[in-house]
Amino acid sequence: MGEYAYFQGQFVPIEEAKISIKTHAFLYGTGVFEGIRAYWNEDDQQLYVFRLLEHFQRLERSGRIFMMKSPLTVEEMVEVTVELLRKNQFKTDAYIRPILYKSGTEIGILCNKMPDDFLVFAIPFGAYLDTSKGLSVKVSSWRHLEDNMIPMRAKCNGAYAGAALAKNDAANDGYGEAIYLTSDGHVSEGTGENLFIVRNGKLITSPCTADILEGITRATVVTLAKEELGLEVEERQIDRTELYICDEAFFTGTAAEVSPITSIDHRPVGNGQVGPLSKSLQTLFFDVVKGRNPKYKHWLTPVY
Repeated sequence: MGEYAYFQGQFVPIEEAKISIKTHAFLYGTGVFEGIRAYWNEDDQQLYVFRLLEHFQRLERSGRIFMMKSPLTVEEMVEVTVELLRKNQFKTDAYIRPILYKSGTEIGILCNKMPDDFLVFAIPFGAYLDTSKGLSVKVSSWRHLEDNMIPMRAKCNGAYAGAALAKNDAANDGYGEAIYLTSDGHVSEGTGENLFIVRNGKLITSPCTADILEGITRATVVTLAKEELGLEVEERQIDRTELYICDEAFFTGTAAEVSPITSIDHRPVGNGQVGPLSKSLQTLFFDVVKGRNPKYKHWLTPVY
């Protein structure tokens, strides 16, 4: 079975989906993207795409920040993605990567009159982080980009060069992930994830003004925490030292899903084990995305 991508307005074998080495997005990072997951439910014999419309709405907003316009509407991008998954005949969990990018080949930074294009591909995909036993993470020495530099509210391809620096340093030091601080020294997020901590039974997460991505999984977890567990959720500035005294901590994200953290900077989080609220939210999340919770089926797009 061959793999397909949607590229330059048509479905093509993925090995034929190639850009020029002169493409502006390749040379200067002028693209925006999304990460979207699809989950295979064996009992239903169905592939469910999680919050597909919301992801493309965010892609459109990212493009607006960078003065890009997709040749497809949000609804057309949804339709193309579902058709792509059908053509690839996935019957396993999958990861979907749509990109809106400056497709011109002129040399030079200025791109306001340059054409935009849209592509999307998908691959089989399992766990991005080890969500079973908890992560050991560090606070990165690299500071997060600010909204007036490269805004993290937009998922800009070029912005993730900084994430690669932080992630690589963490891995080289034996950690599973890194946590960014803002330029003023407060907690922001992970290299590709939003962050939550638990203190005294309350769920706390950094606000959108802390240079974070406005995460779709983050919003999902907030909803589940309030509606299913009756938790109080507070969005506020978080001090670095709160990471060392919190009862629980976990990352959220499309790739990361719900990933518990068990130590930060060599200090155990709580008792050093996956916390009960983290575990409950993780279980709730997987029931939702796998289509096992009918209350939230409206978040899922069936492929077959």
